[in-house]
Amino acid sequence: MLEHLKRPALLVVDMQNDFVRREAPLEVPSARETISVIGDLIGKFRRAGLPVVYTRYIADDLYRPLAARFGWIGRLQPPVNACVPGFRRHYADLDAERDVIDVIDELLPRPGEDVVDKIYYSAFHRTDLEDRLRAHEVDGLAVVGTITEMCVEDSARHAVHHGYPTVLVADGLSSNAPQQHEATLAAFERNYGWVMHADELGAVLRLS
Repeated sequence: MLEHLKRPALLVVDMQNDFVRREAPLEVPSARETISVIGDLIGKFRRAGLPVVYTRYIADDLYRPLAARFGWIGRLQPPVNACVPGFRRHYADLDAERDVIDVIDELLPRPGEDVVDKIYYSAFHRTDLEDRLRAHEVDGLAVVGTITEMCVEDSARHAVHHGYPTVLVADGLSSNAPQQHEATLAAFERNYGWVMHADELGAVLRLS
């Protein structure tokens, strides 16, 4: 089925400074191991004239009542201000400040590429992602990024609900919970779509 897709898009989930950079408040160290894989896929999609769409997680007071239950939510608030638009910080692996919500330098969107800001896990919930994909005549999605069992999983499942054949690119995903990462991939492949490595996906979609 995937080989018959005409306009698959690459969805790059939350590869932002406050998740990927060293000593970031929401750091996922293994995300740095996926940068080259994701960058290579981005290049292949661009060369094929296929859409690359980015998401960014944006802190929102919606989650404030749950801060005591989920420790990461407290980091969205002052003084840390994780993923707060306009807030800038130094990171241990960079020599200058960066906006905390920006996509990392290594994977920066090109002018004209879509960047979807979201306040929930799913890239589809209360965003215009569906409209953007329809405008690009997208008929399937390959998903990379972080965190596998949170925003990646929720976005990928919703993509299936919206009618898109969807692939999770295993070596382009990251998590701080290896067992949950593997369980997510297994459940998705069993019930929702496909799990492939980047090279396998490139061969199926005939990307070079």
